Amino acid sequence: MTSGGRTGGRETSGSGDITRTLDLLWGTGRRPSRGPKPGLTLERVVEAAVELADREGLGALSMRRIATELGTGTMSLYRYVPGKAELLDLMLDRVQRTSEEPGDFGDGHWRSTLEALGRAALALYRRHPWLLEVNQSRPILGPSALDGMERVMSRIKPMGLSDPELLSVIVMIEGYVVGAARTQVYQQEVERTSGLTDAEFWEAQRPALEKAMASGRYPVMAGLTEDTFSSDFDHFEFGLQRMLDGLDLFVTARTAEAVPASSPSSIPAPAPPSAPTAGPDRSAPPDRSAPPEQPA
Repeated sequence: MTSGGRTGGRETSGSGDITRTLDLLWGTGRRPSRGPKPGLTLERVVEAAVELADREGLGALSMRRIATELGTGTMSLYRYVPGKAELLDLMLDRVQRTSEEPGDFGDGHWRSTLEALGRAALALYRRHPWLLEVNQSRPILGPSALDGMERVMSRIKPMGLSDPELLSVIVMIEGYVVGAARTQVYQQEVERTSGLTDAEFWEAQRPALEKAMASGRYPVMAGLTEDTFSSDFDHFEFGLQRMLDGLDLFVTARTAEAVPASSPSSIPAPAPPSAPTAGPDRSAPPDRSAPPEQPA
């Protein structure tokens, strides 16, 4: 890892002054004195940094460039944030602010919550593609991150899994989303940089591919239906639903383990019939060894 919070050419969260970053996130630190530019606030500095990264990527992000965007001197920014590494953590928490709309996290069932989580995360990466350039394996947990985690955890708690398993469910969904988001963002990026649309790119390969399919070397590929590679098929949604189907089966099995069905050995045997306490036993045969009674 090199200085400046970069590892392998990638920005890394949590690489600045952790204590100072937490103070800024939670508002527990010393407030800066009024800067030379009226109206400049920490919130505005962070917003300007996010807007710049959205527009030009993290490579364009620097304290000098942000100061230019805000129309102020570079040194004035240091009244609000120690440096770029701490600013990055503030940006990460800023873009994770959750909506207060109840319906944004589904209808209350754990499955709809995870569906909403997956879709919202994909939309987040599409709005802020630079997030894919950040190593977030060691995140600084601010209020936005914890608010989102609290809302999701409270809604998937009824799955009946252990706490580590619940966390693993979230990690699994987010890992799937990152892969899908990377594919979509890269597709948009290459279309912009190459000047070729996706349709034009594949059309350029058509003659060579048709010859390959006609060679007989790829019988399965040649037999695929025409809509196999159609952009109309939602691969993200298909994968998300199949993953949730698997979780549904797992939750059902776990519930069955928690409430086992009654086994034959646990069913009490019927009690034997009790002996009569009064009256003749009409089920027994008559005793024919005794002489018959004589009339009086």
